Amino acid sequence: MFGLPFDSGHVLALRVFPQSDFGPYRTVWHRDPAGDWSIYVDGPRLDTACPRYYGAACTHTGFSRIELTWIGQASLRVRVDRPLLDLTLTASDTPTLRLLNAVGAHLPVWTWKPRAFVRTREWMARRLGMGDLEMSGTMPSGHVGTLMPQRMYFVEEATATLEGADLGRPTHAKPNPVIGEVPLPARGVLAIGQAMWRIRDHVEYERTKSETADLTSRGEAGPSERSP
Repeated sequence: MFGLPFDSGHVLALRVFPQSDFGPYRTVWHRDPAGDWSIYVDGPRLDTACPRYYGAACTHTGFSRIELTWIGQASLRVRVDRPLLDLTLTASDTPTLRLLNAVGAHLPVWTWKPRAFVRTREWMARRLGMGDLEMSGTMPSGHVGTLMPQRMYFVEEATATLEGADLGRPTHAKPNPVIGEVPLPARGVLAIGQAMWRIRDHVEYERTKSETADLTSRGEAGPSERSP
């Protein structure tokens, strides 16, 4: 889930990497109305999951149990044990999204490297109501990263409670929610694709990859960190 703003001022996001250079993980992100971010990790280490790139912009990062259950053809339930979060969302598309998804599924990964191609995708995202979204930029950690959605769906229907409190209804946020200086979509978006971050410290990268080598064989999807 690329991002999901609510009319209460809360923002949620979900990341599921069945495979990365450091092994599989899941994370749930939460921004409260005051603007403070937390990232909860269901995985072996914080420094090999989303906090590696976004933790510097967070008030809290920690471990949680994250359960995902498809309860319908396009409806997903997400439950977190600490804090107690229960989210149900339904994804939908439009004729325009169906066309873009059909094209995007056949575009090779190299088309995410030329700046002009990335900017064209960002322009299309703005036209779809996602606001000033950036697919490529500098993360709070200093890594340069690119998010590469191949298929996207809107999330117009969602309910969520956090520690028993209702978070309200999905909304179109103005301006875009940001974590550090990285903008998330201005509306609820579910995305399927890959992500890539350039290696900053090759010694640290190789050491961490060696330490987590037994985890990388457990996944089934694309990479999370690669050299340019």
